[in-house]
Amino acid sequence: MELHGCPLTDARGQQVVYPTREQYLDVASTLADEGYTMAVDLCGVDYLQYMQRPLPDGIDPERFEVVVQLLDIGNRRRMRLRVQVPENDPSIASMFDLHPGTEACERETYDMFGIVFDDHPDLTRILMPEDWDGHPLRKDYAIGSIPVQFKGANA
Repeated sequence: MELHGCPLTDARGQQVVYPTREQYLDVASTLADEGYTMAVDLCGVDYLQYMQRPLPDGIDPERFEVVVQLLDIGNRRRMRLRVQVPENDPSIASMFDLHPGTEACERETYDMFGIVFDDHPDLTRILMPEDWDGHPLRKDYAIGSIPVQFKGANA
């Protein structure tokens, strides 16, 4: 099955569409015109250790995915977008102009996974300090500890 030129599957009763990075904003805009006017969530996924996951025919697995949950309130429908993002170019267009509520979600995905959202109005870290090295939710990020600093304690 296809929707707007993209593979379409069903996951537990929810439609899932797989646009390419190039199709991403056009498909999201078309879906908004069809009633999917609310972006409920946007997140990143690192599939470093699960590259053989099942995907529809024609979709090549990449290390990263950007997953967007859309909601059509009037018709009580949900739609999920899953966009493959390659490790050697971890970037995708920002959805901010279409769904301004994705601003913080895109920043968090950038901060935790290192996925760059092109034309984002303020793509800066949101959870980690600005001088933090790396992206903690990447599967190859070293496991370690963060020293706890208590106010007034001797360093």
